[in-house]
Amino acid sequence: MGFSKEKRRLKIRKRVRKTITGTPVKPRLSVFRSNNEIYAQLIDDVNGVTLASASSRDKDIDVTNKTKSEASIIVGETIAKKALDKKIDSISFDRSGYLYHGRVKSLAEGARKGGLKF
Repeated sequence: MGFSKEKRRLKIRKRVRKTITGTPVKPRLSVFRSNNEIYAQLIDDVNGVTLASASSRDKDIDVTNKTKSEASIIVGETIAKKALDKKIDSISFDRSGYLYHGRVKSLAEGARKGGLKF
């Protein structure tokens, strides 16, 4: 019998995290997707510090009357703006075991549109 969706995702996440790490110069953009919201963090794994974060729940991000994919694009652009304010233009993308499709892909496209390179 196969794994449940959540166990499969966690298994993929562990495997990917062995190779993807964030540094102060090139942090890791980690994505978490819940049923209704999406969250993104820039993480420096060397020092164990979150450099910047954005989510569809933030007060300064207006996602009312938008689809979840449109909200993901806005969150991607917001995290890119926060990263560029901290002089970060290159990142490692960590999809956290989610498929690169739908909202995760929209967030990545928004971050690229905002000026991040990955």
